[in-house]
Order: sequence, then C-alpha cells, then structure tokens
Amino acid sequence: MNDSHTLGPLGENAAAEHLRKKGYRILERNYRFRRKEIDIIALDRGMLCFIEVKTRTTPEKGDPLEAVTLRKQLEIIKAAKAYLAASGNMERECRFDVIAVRLHSPESGSGPFSIEHVTNAFWAAQ
Repeated sequence: MNDSHTLGPLGENAAAEHLRKKGYRILERNYRFRRKEIDIIALDRGMLCFIEVKTRTTPEKGDPLEAVTLRKQLEIIKAAKAYLAASGNMERECRFDVIAVRLHSPESGSGPFSIEHVTNAFWAAQ
C-alpha cells in the first residue's frame, strides 16, 4: 500500500475522523488554490485550522512530520490566504496544524494506525 493515490486519502480519512472525535467541525477537504492544496480546513472551538496530513507506512521515507518542509508550509500559507480572502475572513484568527498518520502492519498488534496531531505546527507572517 505505498501508492500515494491510495495512501494519502486513507490517511486524510483517518485524520478527519480523529478531528471529528475531538469535536472539530470539518469545513473543507482538499481545498485547492491554483496548484496548492490544504488537506483539511476545520473549526476547533471557533479557531479556523488549516491542517496538513502526512501518511507513512514505514519509516524508510522519513518521519511524516518532517515532510512538511518550509516550501510546503509556504504553499499551505498561500492557499490559506486565498481561502480567507474568498470567504471574506482576512482578519479571522487561524492556525496551522499537521497530522501524522502512521499505518501499522497487522502483525504489530498496535491497531491499524496511529495519529499524532501537532497544533500550531508553524506560523504565517501577516
């Protein structure tokens, strides 16, 4: 299951369900602005959250949290600014989160996956 077209949506679905259980309200999934994308846009007690999800099956490709490079952060920030402008909420308080989904093999005995949610994972300048 290393196909990114299968793996990515699987991780995003797990992340969305995790967020719902924590009381987040999902507003958008896979929001696109030009060639940039935000995986999940949600509300957490009134805070607008732009959430990047990274999924891995093995540590060979590195830690999923490390995959959110500065370049990726800048792309997410541009898409978030476009979303805020389009929704007329440029002054809205928001944050950027990252969710790491690590899929486990059946023989691990630790369940199908684990989720690590980092709130305020990075910041955007005004």
